[in-house]
Amino acid sequence: MSKRKSILTGMIVGLIWSAGLLWCAASFVSLPVFTLMPTIMTAFLPPGIVMLLMAGRLAQRRFFDDELIDGERFALDSAAAIDQRVLSNTVEQLVLALCIWPASAVILAGDGPGVIVVLGINFAIMRLLFWGGYHASPPLRAFGFAASFYPTVLVALWTLWALINYGQ
Repeated sequence: MSKRKSILTGMIVGLIWSAGLLWCAASFVSLPVFTLMPTIMTAFLPPGIVMLLMAGRLAQRRFFDDELIDGERFALDSAAAIDQRVLSNTVEQLVLALCIWPASAVILAGDGPGVIVVLGINFAIMRLLFWGGYHASPPLRAFGFAASFYPTVLVALWTLWALINYGQ
C-alpha cells in the first residue's frame, strides 16, 4: 500500500472513530450543568499531561546529548526532530481545542460537559498513538492525528449547528 493510501486510510478510520466517539459521548456521558466550569478545566488535564511528557522527553534528549545540550537544532530525521514535530502539532491542536471545547461545552449545555471530558481523554490517548506512530512509520501517524483532530472539528460543527438552530 502506498504512503498516501496508508495515510488516507488512517484519516478515514480516524474520522469514523471521531463520529462514533462524539455520538457515544453525547449518548452515554452526562454530567450536571452545575459542574460546567470544573469540567471544562479538568477536560484539559489529560492533554496537558501528554504535552508535559512530550516536552520532558525533548528536555531529556537535550540533557543527555552533548551536541544538543546547548539548544542546537535537531538533525532533520532524528528521533528528537520527530518528537519536536509531534509536540508542535500537539500544541497547535490543543490551541484549537482551547478555542472550541469550552464554548461547545456551554452551548451544547445538556451534552457539552460530558462530551468535552471524553474529548480530553480521547485527545490524550490519540496524541500518544500519533507520537508512537510517527516514530514507527510516518504513515502510521495518520490515525492518531485524525482521531485527535476530527473530534474538535466535529464538535465545532455541532456547536455551530446548535447556534444556527437556537430558538427554532
